[in-house]
Amino acid sequence: MANWLWIGSSVLLCLQWIVIHFSGGHPPPHWMALSSGIAIFGAAFMLSWAAELAQKDIPQALAIALLALIAVLPEYAVDMYFAWQAGKDPKYTAFAMANMTGANRLLIGVGWAAVVFAFWLKSGKKSIELEPGHKSEVLYLGLATVYSFIIPLKARLDLFDAVAFIAIFILYMRAAAKAEHVETELEGPPLLIEGWGEGARRLFTILFFLYSGFTIFIAAEPFAEGLLATGRTFGIEEFILVQWLAPLASESPEFIVAILFALKLQPGISMGALLSSKVNQWTLLIGMLPVVFMISAGGLAPMEMDQRQVEEMFLTAAQSLFAVVILANLSFSLFEAAVIFVLFSTQLFFPDPQFRFYYSFLYIFLAIGLVVGKKDVRAGLLGLFTRGSAVGVVQKH
Repeated sequence: MANWLWIGSSVLLCLQWIVIHFSGGHPPPHWMALSSGIAIFGAAFMLSWAAELAQKDIPQALAIALLALIAVLPEYAVDMYFAWQAGKDPKYTAFAMANMTGANRLLIGVGWAAVVFAFWLKSGKKSIELEPGHKSEVLYLGLATVYSFIIPLKARLDLFDAVAFIAIFILYMRAAAKAEHVETELEGPPLLIEGWGEGARRLFTILFFLYSGFTIFIAAEPFAEGLLATGRTFGIEEFILVQWLAPLASESPEFIVAILFALKLQPGISMGALLSSKVNQWTLLIGMLPVVFMISAGGLAPMEMDQRQVEEMFLTAAQSLFAVVILANLSFSLFEAAVIFVLFSTQLFFPDPQFRFYYSFLYIFLAIGLVVGKKDVRAGLLGLFTRGSAVGVVQKH
C-alpha cells in the first residue's frame, strides 16, 4: 500500500503542474514557483525509480552513465535554463552561478552529513566506511576541485573550462565503465513493479522516464522565473532564492532516498550515490554552463562573473577541497559530518561578503590540517593515484 501511495503521490505532483500548464493559467509568482517546484520534486522520485528499473535491461556502461546523469537531471534543467537566458541577458549569469554553487554546497553540507547522522541514529555507529572502489570517485572529484580554484582567479567561465570539466567527467565515466558492477536489491516502488513481470517493468520504466522528463521540461522555466518574481514581489533577494530554494527542490528527493538507505543500514549505498552526484555536479554541470551560454549568445564569449559570484565559487571550491580530504581515507565519521554541517549552516547567517572569504580559508586551513596531522589521510590521498582505484559502482538509490 505504501508503494502505491509513493507512486500515486509522485504522479499527482507532476499532474497538477501539467494541468496548469496546458490550461493556460497564470497563477501568482509564488504559487507558480511552488506548483512547478513540487512537480519537479515528484518527477525526481520517478526518475530515480526509472533508473533503478532500467538497470535490469541495459548494458553495464550505459547503466552507469544513465544513473550518473539522471540523479541530477532536475538540477541540470533549472541551471541550464539560467545559463541559456544569460546568453541573452547577462544578469542571468548571477542566477546560473548561484544555482550551481548552492546545489554543490547543499549536497555536501546537508546531504552527506544527513546520511551519517541517520546511520548513527539507527545503528549507533559513529562512522561510515566506503568500499575501496570509491577511490576513483574521490580522485576525479579532487581533480575537478583543484581545477575549480582557477575559475575565481579568472572571474569567468569559458570554453577552455568547459573542455576541462567535461574531460574530467568523461575520464570518470570511463573508469566507472571498467569497474565491477555491484547491483543492489530493488526497494520500494521499483520492487513492486519488478514483481509484475518483465513486460510491465519495461513499460513502467519508459513511462516513468517520459512522464517525469516531460514534467521537468515544462516546469524548469516557470519554476526559475517564479522564484525570481517571488523575490521581487516580497522583497527577498533573488540570488538567495535561486541559490538555496531551487536546489533544495531538485535535490531533496535524492536526499530522502539516501537517508532511507542509511536507516536501512546500507550507508555505503547512500554515500556512494551522493558522492557520485557530487562528481557529476562538480564536472559536467559546471562544464555545460559556458557551453549553453555560448550557444544561446551565438558566439564564444565567456560567462563573466562579478565579485559576489567569484566569492561564491571560491567558497564552493574550498568546501569541496575539505570534503575530498575528509574522504581520502574512505571513512566519514560523525564528528566530520557535524563539522561539515556546522560550517555550511552557520555561513548562511553571515551575508557580509568578507565572511565568504573567512569560511573559504577556514575550509582550506582545516584541509591542510588534516593532511599534515593525520597519517591515514596522507596515505589515502597518495592511494588515490595507485592501481585498483576503479569506481565501485553503486546503483543509484
